[in-house]
Formats: sequence, structure tokens, C-alpha cells
Amino acid sequence: MIIEITNATKFYGKHKAIDNLSFNVDKGRIHGLIGVNGSGKTTLIKALVGIHELTSGQIKVFGEPVFENPAVKARIGYVADRNRFFKNYTVNALIKFYSEIYPKFSIKKFAIYNDKMQLPLNSRINSLSKGMQMRLSIMLNLSRSPEVLVLDEPTSGLDVIAINDVLNFIITEVNTNQMTVLISSHHLSKLNALCDNITIINHGKLNTHTLLNEHQNQIKKLQVIFTTPIDLSSFAADTAILDIQTIGSVHYIVTNNLPHIEAKIKAIGANLLEELPMTLEEIFVYANKN
Repeated sequence: MIIEITNATKFYGKHKAIDNLSFNVDKGRIHGLIGVNGSGKTTLIKALVGIHELTSGQIKVFGEPVFENPAVKARIGYVADRNRFFKNYTVNALIKFYSEIYPKFSIKKFAIYNDKMQLPLNSRINSLSKGMQMRLSIMLNLSRSPEVLVLDEPTSGLDVIAINDVLNFIITEVNTNQMTVLISSHHLSKLNALCDNITIINHGKLNTHTLLNEHQNQIKKLQVIFTTPIDLSSFAADTAILDIQTIGSVHYIVTNNLPHIEAKIKAIGANLLEELPMTLEEIFVYANKN
């Protein structure tokens, strides 16, 4: 395991921001971290990159604690949800600064990325838009060739084309150098296509941690039509039912136990029973209901 999070708990005063979280991330994997606003994602990420110290529990990267460990931090890239650069620096000056403090930083690699991103190198940071500053942060961190890259809402302020370019940069780095990635984003459809694993947290607690494909196999949506009108209100008491919606004669049933519900529906005379695909957005919604 490259990242090991064990019983991580963080208090701010009396507020418990993260609550006994445990999960691991393997080398060369892209791991998604999702949750509603205030769920504890950013707090966990800041503890993971060594900005905040946990109240209890531990976070290890490469088998070592991260907090106050410069040698480990040097191997981790971090793209924050809000970038805090030297505002009066030009982009070129910031590139020079990174090349001086990070031995593995590649100016050539940055130039390759910027062929796509097209940032004005002589512009001052404070003149760049939020989206341009996010592009800059991503390119600077990737140009360091980190072994672990942690991204907190990296698509914030980016247009669709820039998002696709950034994700392609990340995928290439993972495939080429086995970089390990932890990414938090509200663009769940992008995570659906990008991630090998996902962790869902809710109110600072672990909701679900699993391989993405396994997770999608757990929650299913059925489209059901009966020969004669049927009242499905009694189904609502079944714990295997996560949601029932009826539009005209068509019933949409979401379940976490497909064989059980299929048998139950067939027993009362379903004329049509068809499984529908589930998006990560839908899975996230239903996972947070339980």
C-alpha cells in the first residue's frame, strides 16, 4: 500500500471533521474521494499531505507518517482547491522557483503541458483567472514527477476541454510512471471514467470504500411494468429497496439486492423487467441515503 489511512480522526475544537476513517490506496491506482460539501474531504486531504495533524489515528505514505516528514512530503504533489501562489510572480518566475526547490522538476515537461494549456508565461499570477491558476498548479505539480499526486477539486474553474486535457495528463503519468493518485471532485461523471476505486465519506465517516466496478454491481435500477396496475407501497418496507418511483405505468426500483427483488417482482406478475445502467452520481445519492 502506498497510502494507509488508519482510524483517522480530526477535531476542530468540539467539531469532529473526520471520524475514524480507514482505507488504503495501492500503487499506480487512481482513487476517487467523494462526499457532499462539509463531509470532511478537504480536512482529510490536508492531513494526508501533512498540512494538518490528526487528533488521533495515523496516515502513512510509503510506510512513514507524513506530518513533519519533509522527505515524504517531497515525494507528494498537492493541488489545492484554492491556490496560494506568490501573486506578484510571473508564471516564468514561478517555474524558475519550482525548478530550484524541487530537484526532479522538469521545465521541458512543463512546456509540453503548456502547449495544451496555453498559459501566458510573462503574466503575473494575480492577473490569471481562477481556472488558469488551477491549470498552473496542476502543471507545476505534474512537472515535479511526484510518486503520489493528491488533488482537491482540480477541475474547479476549468472548462470542458481543459478538464479533459488535465485528466489525460494524469492518466498518462499513471500509465507511464505508476504514479498514485487521490482525487476529490464534484464532477462525478469524470471520476466514473477515471477512477479504479472510490471512497465515499459522509459527515466525516466512511460511507463506502470499494472497487468502483464492485460498487456499481451492488446497487441496481430496474424498470418494471405490470400487466395490471400494482400498488408497490408495501415494497417500501423491504430493506433491499433503496427507492421506488412510478411514472405512469412504469415503476423504477433501486435495490442493493437484485436477486431478492427480481424474485419478488416476478412473483406478483411483472410483464416487463429490465435493468438500467447506474451513473456514479446516482450511486453517490443512494449511498448517502443509507
